[in-house]
Amino acid sequence: MSRKKNIRFKEIQDNLNVIQEGKLQFNTIKGHWLSDFFRNNNPIILELGCGKGEYTVGLAKLFPHKNFIGIDIKGDRIAVGSNQAIEESLKNVAFLRIKVHDIENFFNEKEVSEIWITFPDPHSLQSGIRRRMTNERFLKIYKKLLNEDGLLHLKTDNEPFFDYSVDTLNKFGVHDFIQTKDLYNSKLNIGHFGIKTRFEEKFTAKGFNINYLSCKFFP
Repeated sequence: MSRKKNIRFKEIQDNLNVIQEGKLQFNTIKGHWLSDFFRNNNPIILELGCGKGEYTVGLAKLFPHKNFIGIDIKGDRIAVGSNQAIEESLKNVAFLRIKVHDIENFFNEKEVSEIWITFPDPHSLQSGIRRRMTNERFLKIYKKLLNEDGLLHLKTDNEPFFDYSVDTLNKFGVHDFIQTKDLYNSKLNIGHFGIKTRFEEKFTAKGFNINYLSCKFFP
């Protein structure tokens, strides 16, 4: 392990805005995010596979009356967003270091207001379809955690994965479905506030279109 990674792993162990295995709140936080961590009654928004937390931190700065939780298993990546949130005194930011398929163990039903999935690994149809974050097994989890007005957002540069996601969501039976295959030349772009992940910066610089969708699980 590199010296930089060692430093970052030490940082997230010490940073109070990171919850991970070995910390006291890791086993008690489910259903208690508002009372025990954020200490307010504001909506909870998740970024799944948050990486360095660009969306988590970016949205938290824009919406101080909402709570944002970045979720990823990569501790060295989480450290970047965690440190930035601390440096900018953002009290409405948390990071949870777990695998995404374990989120049911950390949130109650209807506890979440929005879920962002930003540039996930598309995985291949042949070997990794069940690992796709818009696979039906994940959609069942999202539906359970989102409240009645909850929104799911997806951004990806991968058009085959996007087409798969649109098809899967439609078969699942979602509502208020919105989609575009060219976000930055779409009227929907206004709702993204110029926030880009490092992957998004790379893809747009190469001329790739960004696919985006949002939907609700309840009418």
